[in-house]
Parts: sequence; structure tokens; C-alpha cells
Amino acid sequence: MSTPPGNWEGQASARPPVFNGQYYSWWKNRMKDHIIGEDYKLWDIVTNGPLATTMKNKEGVVVPKTRADYTAEDLKKWEKNAKAKKWLVCGLGTDEYSRIQSCTTAKEIWDTLQVAHKGTPQVKRSIGILLYSQYKNFTMKEGETTQEMYTRLTTLTNELKSLGRIILEEDKVEKILTKVLPVSWESKITVIQESKNIATLRLDELIGNLTSYELRRQP
Repeated sequence: MSTPPGNWEGQASARPPVFNGQYYSWWKNRMKDHIIGEDYKLWDIVTNGPLATTMKNKEGVVVPKTRADYTAEDLKKWEKNAKAKKWLVCGLGTDEYSRIQSCTTAKEIWDTLQVAHKGTPQVKRSIGILLYSQYKNFTMKEGETTQEMYTRLTTLTNELKSLGRIILEEDKVEKILTKVLPVSWESKITVIQESKNIATLRLDELIGNLTSYELRRQP
């Protein structure tokens, strides 16, 4: 379906349309209209890339300006670049934001969403295979907290979900207890497995339990 079901009231003009994985084409067209309505130059930034601030060095080569060389006009350009990115970020739900949170420009965000949701089946399949391989090999990093580990895992599974590969909560719980945590957590894992029904244990409950244990271990 190309548009959301149900009756839709007019949207406040101060807020961008929100996208979180469904009806991408519908959202894309509305977001384009919203950005153009704000400032047509912002749409150029989304499609063509950020406004550049450059200068010629002593050798006559064009190079990016440093912050110390910015003029008032340069700062206006960076404000435009930031505003274009802001409208896109504010128009994404948590799942889609996880996909683009490492992007640095509005164009990079737009292109990333385009590839993910309108790429060829072959491209999407390749991305899905790569992400699922990362999920299968996912482990807790040395020095990483349980909350940091959980954030990384959630970001990865959200990306898989957006490609149509849903990881069940019970599978995530089992994976954390059997594959993700380091050997030093073995005693805690055993306690949880013996005291909890793993089949019905919620993921947020598990993470809360692990975080509490982690805090108690700290000197």
C-alpha cells in the first residue's frame, strides 16, 4: 500500500511528516514538499550535498576552510546545512533513526533511506545478508557496558527489521545469555537460567537484571 490507511487530518506545518519504516514513498513526497515549503535551498542541500565553504591556499589550490577562516556568509551556509539535516532527523522514528545516526549530512541521510527502502531487491538482499552475519557474530566488546551492548544490538536488529527480517524477542534473550556475554558472566548467566523462564523473559527485564549485576560488581 502506497499511503497509510484511515482518515488523516491536516498536519501542523511546523512539524515534518514522520517515518518509521512504513509507507516510504508517501513519506518521501511529503517530506520533499515540507522542506521545499520551508526553504527551497534546503532541498538543494538534501539532493546535491551541503553548501561548501572553500578557499584557495598559497599554491592556488581550492581547499576547505578552517573554522578560523569562516566569514559571516560561511556561517550562514553551515546553518543551512544543519537545518536541512534537522528536518530529516526530526522526521524519523526511533527505528529509522538507528539506521542513519552515523550520517553527517542531509544528503547522506536521504540517500541511505533511499537505498534501504527503494533499492533493488538484490541490493536489499545483500545488505540483509551482511547485517544478519553481523547479528550472528555479535558479542559484547571488552570494556563495554550492558547498556552500550544493548544499544548496539537494538540498532542492528532494527536495521534488520526495516529490511523485513524480524528477530523475535525470545531469540534476542537467548542470544545474549548464550552467545553475547563474556565468560566472566557465566555465574550470573547460570543464576538467570535457573531462576527465570527464558521462554517468557522480557528483553528489558533481562537487560535491567544484567545492569544491576554489573553495578554491584563495580569496586
